[in-house]
Amino acid sequence: MAKLDELQDIVTQTRRDILRMVHKVNSGHPGGSLGCTEFMVALYNEIMDLKEGFDMDGIGEDLFFLSNGHISPVFYSVLARKGYFPVEELSTFRLINSRLQGHPTTHEGLPGVRIASGSLGQGMSVALGAAQAKKLNGDDHLVFSLHGDGELQEGQNWEAIMYAAGNGIDNLISTVDRNGKQIDGPTSEVLPMGDIAEKFRAFGWDVLEIENGNDLEEVIAGLNEAKSRTGKGKPVGIIMNTEMGNGVDFMMHTHAWHGKAPNDEQLEKALAQNPETLGDY
Repeated sequence: MAKLDELQDIVTQTRRDILRMVHKVNSGHPGGSLGCTEFMVALYNEIMDLKEGFDMDGIGEDLFFLSNGHISPVFYSVLARKGYFPVEELSTFRLINSRLQGHPTTHEGLPGVRIASGSLGQGMSVALGAAQAKKLNGDDHLVFSLHGDGELQEGQNWEAIMYAAGNGIDNLISTVDRNGKQIDGPTSEVLPMGDIAEKFRAFGWDVLEIENGNDLEEVIAGLNEAKSRTGKGKPVGIIMNTEMGNGVDFMMHTHAWHGKAPNDEQLEKALAQNPETLGDY
């Protein structure tokens, strides 16, 4: 269990990073970032086969594409803690001329970021292109992508979902963060999504569900199961249930913290629930 304990320490420190980043500039999206922390930590530290260093070609390694780019705080923290760039650079989040913009971009050359994202609904299309390129190049590595459930209200996703199955893109694992919330309220009120898993299956995907996406062991098991289903003619989809704002009691069970930063008092309360494990930047 030592390995799991180490991963949990990264999860806790990542939550601290997220909270401190958005507090410093009074801007950003902590809710979804906190909800996806276990997933992102597991993906980069346990699941993906990664090379040393970074290049945009990504040949001979697994690739990840973040489609719901507004949860950049968790993405940046995980990349930094993995060694893609100095942890101290997290202090520049959302500042002018920073490489860590509110939504990830590529022109600053930040290691680990392969696409600009934040215009929702486009990430799966990019992931599909990368997955097909790997097949054409004889590269047997996998492509992972992450999407919000509210993001699936964007039409381009469904074109990509149809294309992936229709073309047998079976080296792709796309995860939907189903927290049931978006910036304007519950997804059930803004635009009901119905049964997302059955929608993916109807489009020809192999689908599994992670019941508790905030349980590190369950996330790792689900991602490993998804990997075992690749290469069998179908893209693999994961419907992952998470709690927006997880790990901070007053940010949970509401959509209010989708895009709002904590004040000084709130930050202190939130950090007290996530003790420092790896050292603050």
